[in-house]
Amino acid sequence: MRMTTVLSLLVIGLLAGVLSGFMGVGGGVVMIPLMILLLGYDQHQAQGMSLAVLAVPVTFVAAYTYHKAGHVIEWKYALVIAVCFVVGGYLGSKFAVSINQQMLKKIFALILVVAAVKLFFSK
Repeated sequence: MRMTTVLSLLVIGLLAGVLSGFMGVGGGVVMIPLMILLLGYDQHQAQGMSLAVLAVPVTFVAAYTYHKAGHVIEWKYALVIAVCFVVGGYLGSKFAVSINQQMLKKIFALILVVAAVKLFFSK
């Protein structure tokens, strides 16, 4: 593995981790664009790798920190959402791998722009 690749992996992992713990973002918002830019992945590859990273309970420690501070008050709700997230992830991945790369990139970009605009202009 080349040193530039190792450095890219470290930057992607650390930045995604810090931003995940700080703002609740990491996978799609941080890792996917960085994997495309730094590692030369295509959209499908970056999305697949992001999901592979998140398959390990990497955010549990951050979630526990929020819980200890009193910000995760309903673990049962989180469990229901997590189970549905698994089902939704399966269904979404079946759709994503079946559509063309350019369309997938456009959908991804549109979702990021809409989310950014909504957050920027909300109170």
